[in-house]
Amino acid sequence: MKKFRKVLDGLSSSSQGAVASPSCSRAAGTPPTPQDIHVQETLLSENFHICKTVRHGFPYQPTCLAFDPVQKILAIGSRTGGIRILGRPGVDCYSQHESGAAVLQLQFLINEGALVTACADDTLHLWNLRQRRPAILHSLKFNRERITFCHIPFQSKWLYVGTERGNTHIVNIESFVLSGYVIMWNKAIELATKAHPGPVVHLSDSPKDECKLLIGFESGTVVQWDLRAKKVDFRIYYDEAIHSVSWHHEGNQFMCSHSDGSLTMWNLRNTARPIQITYPHGKILKEGRKESCKPILKVEYKTSRNSNEPYVIFSGGLSYDKAGGRRPTLTIMHGKAITVLEMDHPIVEFLVLCDTPYCNKIQDPYAVVLLLEKDFIMVDLTQSNFPIFETPYPMDIHESPVTCTAYFAECPPDIIPVLYSVGAKQKKTGYSHKEWPVSGGTWTLGSQTYPEVIVTGHADGTVKFWDASAITLQMLYKLKTSKVFENPNAGEGRAVEQVEEDPYAIQMVRWCPQSRLFCVVGISAHVILYRFSKHDANAEIVSLEVRLQFDSEDIISLSETDQCFSDPSSHSPQMPGSPSNGSQDSLHYRKVKSRPVRMPPGYQAELVMQLQWVDREPPQQITSLDINSAYGLLAFGSCNGLVVVDYIQKTILMCVSTLDLYGAADPYQRLTRSPRKNRQSTSGLTELSDNQVSMDMERSKSPTSDHVNGHCTSPTSQPCSLGKSRLPGAPEGPRLPRRGPGRPPFRKAQSAACMEISLPVSSLTEESRENSFSFSRSSSVSSIGRDTKEAVTTLQFGESYGRKGDSVPTACLWVGTSLGVVLLLPISIPTEKERLEEPVTMGPSGTVLMLKGSVLSFSFLDCGGTLIQSPYEVWREPNVPEDPDEPRRRKLVNLSPLSSQEACGDGHLAVVCSEKQAKVILMPTQAVLFTHNVTESSFLLRADVVSVCNSVCLACFCANGHVMTLSLPSLRLLMDTNYFPLTDMRIARTFVFTNGGQALYLSSPTEIQRIAYSQEMTDNLQDMLGELFTPIETPEAQNQGFLKGFFGGNAQTFDREELFGEAAAGKASRSLAQHIPGPMGLENVRAAAGGVVGDLARARIALEQRGERLGELEERTTLMMKSAETFSTHAHQVMLKHKDKKWYQL
Repeated sequence: MKKFRKVLDGLSSSSQGAVASPSCSRAAGTPPTPQDIHVQETLLSENFHICKTVRHGFPYQPTCLAFDPVQKILAIGSRTGGIRILGRPGVDCYSQHESGAAVLQLQFLINEGALVTACADDTLHLWNLRQRRPAILHSLKFNRERITFCHIPFQSKWLYVGTERGNTHIVNIESFVLSGYVIMWNKAIELATKAHPGPVVHLSDSPKDECKLLIGFESGTVVQWDLRAKKVDFRIYYDEAIHSVSWHHEGNQFMCSHSDGSLTMWNLRNTARPIQITYPHGKILKEGRKESCKPILKVEYKTSRNSNEPYVIFSGGLSYDKAGGRRPTLTIMHGKAITVLEMDHPIVEFLVLCDTPYCNKIQDPYAVVLLLEKDFIMVDLTQSNFPIFETPYPMDIHESPVTCTAYFAECPPDIIPVLYSVGAKQKKTGYSHKEWPVSGGTWTLGSQTYPEVIVTGHADGTVKFWDASAITLQMLYKLKTSKVFENPNAGEGRAVEQVEEDPYAIQMVRWCPQSRLFCVVGISAHVILYRFSKHDANAEIVSLEVRLQFDSEDIISLSETDQCFSDPSSHSPQMPGSPSNGSQDSLHYRKVKSRPVRMPPGYQAELVMQLQWVDREPPQQITSLDINSAYGLLAFGSCNGLVVVDYIQKTILMCVSTLDLYGAADPYQRLTRSPRKNRQSTSGLTELSDNQVSMDMERSKSPTSDHVNGHCTSPTSQPCSLGKSRLPGAPEGPRLPRRGPGRPPFRKAQSAACMEISLPVSSLTEESRENSFSFSRSSSVSSIGRDTKEAVTTLQFGESYGRKGDSVPTACLWVGTSLGVVLLLPISIPTEKERLEEPVTMGPSGTVLMLKGSVLSFSFLDCGGTLIQSPYEVWREPNVPEDPDEPRRRKLVNLSPLSSQEACGDGHLAVVCSEKQAKVILMPTQAVLFTHNVTESSFLLRADVVSVCNSVCLACFCANGHVMTLSLPSLRLLMDTNYFPLTDMRIARTFVFTNGGQALYLSSPTEIQRIAYSQEMTDNLQDMLGELFTPIETPEAQNQGFLKGFFGGNAQTFDREELFGEAAAGKASRSLAQHIPGPMGLENVRAAAGGVVGDLARARIALEQRGERLGELEERTTLMMKSAETFSTHAHQVMLKHKDKKWYQL
C-alpha cells in the first residue's frame, strides 16, 4: 500500500515541522486520526507586515508633467493626487498626497533632489527625492487665494506663485514660508485700466536679466516686472486670451499662444504691437476674414545649434471646419517645414527636452514628451521623420480594459526566456534607434529574485504575459483569443452585437507553467485550451458544443426524486453534435474556424468548448475552471452545473446539473419552481467602475453570484439567471444520454441546479450592479427557498480519497458550490498505454462536506504541513513528427504524497475555505481538525494557500478591505490589517495572492498595484527599489564675452535674498498662507539619503564644504599678503620722504 511522501513547496521544508512520534507508531496502512497529526508551525505574527511595493501602468487621469534635465528623471501628476517619478528601467516610484487633491503643476528643483507640487486644494508641497521613497518635507496652504501657476528659476531658492486674483507671491524654498514681497495685480496693470486682467497663467524670468519677471494674465495682458525697482518695464495688450508664453534664449523676444489659434511674436524693443501674427492652421477666406481655429494651449520656442531656424512646437490650433473628425495634434514647425502628428487621445501636456538647464543658452531640443489622457509618447526631434521612442515602461496595460488578473511566483526558470523569444517577434518596428532619454536614477537587481509572471486578460479577448521579476514589469507575450473564431457576417454580426458589447472578453485564466498549458474562459461562455510550441503549425481547431441548459418540463418534485434517479431512460443534458432547440440559436454564438489555421510560435489553440444557446437565450457564464495536465482533464462549472472534458481524446466525460452531483447524498430539502424569464447581461465585466463603495459592516450575508475572479460574489448579478422557458411548439432535438462505465444514471436536471439565490435583477441598473456588493442568505439553513440556484464556484484536481473507506489515494475532482457544499468525484484514469483508447470514468462518490458561504478554494497539505502540488505533465514540443516505431511517452510528475518513511502513514489534510469559514479536514477519515470563522460582518472575496518564509499559510482578502493570514493547519489568526478603507468592484475582481508574500490588484483602470504582506519581503524591499537621485555635477554656465558682460546688464550680480528676504521685504500676512512644517529642512535634505548614494551625497557635500573653507582661507591669506605689501610700501615711502631731514625739520 502506498504511503505519502513530503513534497517541497518551492522554497524549503526543513523548518516546516514534523509529525509527532505517536503517529509513526501506527500500523502500516492504518488511516491517521486527529490525535496523530502534530505539525510544528513556524509562522508568527512578526512574520507579516503589509505594505505597497510598486505600481505599474499608465498614471490614471494625468494632469501635468515635469522633467529634470540634469538628473534626467520625469514626474507625472494625476487628478487623484498621485505622483509617478520615472527614470531608467527599474526606476519607477509612486507617491500619493494624503489629501487626494489633483496635482495642478510640478516643478523640479533641478539637480537638487527635490520636487514642488501645486495641488487643487491650493497647497504647495516640497518632496524629498533623495531617498528611495519620496516624502513631503514642507507644505504651504494658501487660505485666501487659489494657485494657478508656479515657476522656480534654475539654481534659485525662491519660488514664484501666481494666483487666480492676478497676484504673484514669492516662497522661500528652504523655509517654505511666504516672503513679504508681493506683486499685486493692480500695480502690474495701468491705473486707467478698469477691467481685471484675470488669473496669472505664466511666470518666467528673462533669459537676459534675472531681475526681470514676465507675468502673463489670462485676458491677454503681459507685463515685465522689474523686481529690484518694483515697477513695470512694459505692458502688452492683446485681444485674445493667452494660454502660454515661451522665450527666445537671447531674451530679446518671446512668443505667445492664444485662444483663437494664433501665435504672436513680440520684441522687447517695440512692445506696442507684435512683430508677427501667424495662424499656423488657419486660412484666409474669400471674404477676407480668418478661418476660426481651436486654441493653441501651449507653445515651445526653442533654438538649435545645428540650424539657424528655431523649433516652434505647439498643441492644438486646428481649424474648426477641419478638426470636426480629426484627432488631437502636435505641430512641429522647423523653418518652412510643418509636421502635424495626430494622436489617439487628447493631449494633457507636452515638454520639449533640451541639453541644457540654462534658459539663456542655445537649447538644442532633442525630444518631445507627450502626456496624453491614456498614453505616454516621446518623439525624437533629431531625425527628420520624427519617429517615436520605444517606451521601456508598461504604459499599455490598459490598451484594452483589464478584466482579470493572475499572478505566478517561483515559476520554472526557463519559462520567461521562452515567452520572451516568441513575444519578440510580435514587437512593432519603426522606433527611434536612440536610447531612451529618461535615464536618471540607479537600479540594481535585488539579491532575492525569482521568476515571476503576471497574466492579464482584457476586454477585447487578448491575454498578456508580463515578466514581473524583481518588482519590474515588462511585456513578454501577447495572445489574441479572438483569432480562434470566424469573423461574423453582416447579418450575424448584428445579432451578436445586440447581445454582447465585448464578446471575447476574458473572464478567467488557468495556467500551468510546468506543462505550459493555458486555458481561458470568455464572457460568451466559451473555454479555449492552448498548448505552447516553439514552431509554427497549420492545424484544425477541435470544437465541442456543450448544452448546460435544462428544459422547463424537466423540473422534478421531491416525490419524483428516487424514481427519476433509478430510471435508466431519464434525460441527461444534450450532448455535442445534437441539434439545438431552434434554428436561430446557432446564429448567436461565435463559430470556431473549421478550416486549418496557421498558428505562429507561441500558444496555439487546440480545443474550444462553447456552451450552447437555448431558445434564443444565452448560456450562463462560466464561474469556475481547472485543468490538470497529468490527468489530461479540464473541468468548468456554471450556475447550471458541471462539465468535465477529456482534452486528450477530445470528448466530454460529464455534463450534469449541480443537483446530480450529489447522488443520493443531497443535504438540502429543495423546493421546485418554474424558471422565470431573465436575460443575461455581459457588459458588466468590462465596465470597471472607478467609484469606491463603502462596505456595510452590519450585514452578515455572503454573495453568491456576481463573478469576482471566477467566484460568485453578488446575488444581484444577472449571469446566473435562467434562460426563457421553451416556447410552445418549438422543435426539440433528441437527447443523447452519456454514461461512463460504472457511473449511475443521472436524474432529470432542471430542478434546484438552476435555482437562484437572488432578488429580481430587473429593477437593478448595470451601474448599481457594478458598484455594490450584495449579500445572500446564510447557507446554514436546512431547506432552500424557491429562488435558490446552486452554482459551481470552484474546482480542483488532485490526488485524494473520494470515500471514507479508501486506502489508496486516486485522482479526484473537488467541487465547491455557492451553497457551501464540497463534493468529491473520484476519477479512474487508464494506464499510459491505454490512455488514448480507453475512456476515463468518473462519478459522484457520495462524499458531501459543508461550510458556511460560497466555497472559494481548495488546497492540500501532507501530514507534516507541507503544501502538496498537483501532479503535472512535463512540457514537450507538440509540433515534432513522432517516430512510429518509438512513440513518445508523456513524462508525468506525480507530486501526491506517496509512500515515505517521513510521512508516517497514509492521509493528507484538505484546506477548504469559503466566504465565511475555513476548515482543515483530515482525509480519508473526513474528520474536521480545525475550524475558523473568518468573518461574520462581511465575506471573503479571495482565499489562497501560499508559501511564505519556508512555510505555508492561508491568505484571505475580505470585502470590507481587510487582508488576513491564518496559520496552517491550526488556522490561528496571524495578521488582520484594514488595508482598504473602501473596496470597489475593480479591486474585488482583480485581487490575487501568490507565493513569497506578494499580491496584486488593479488600483485604477490603467494601473496594477503590487503589495507585500510578509515582513521578509518588506525588509528586502528597500534594496529592490531604485534610487531617484544620483550626485551629478551641475553643468557650467556659458562664459560671456567682455563686451557682452560689460553691456549686458547686471544679471550676474542679482541677489534675490536682498529683495525677498525678511530683512528687506518683511513678513507676509499670517492669514494669507499656513505653513505646515515637515520633519527636516532643505539642508538636511541634501544629506538625508539611504544606502551608498546617501553616503556619496554626504561625502560630496562635505568635500564641497571643505573646498569652500579652503577657498575662504586662501582669500583671507591673499588679503593679508596684499595688506602687508601695502603697509611695507607706505613705510618705505615715508622713510624716503624723511630720510635727509633733520629731526627739527620733522
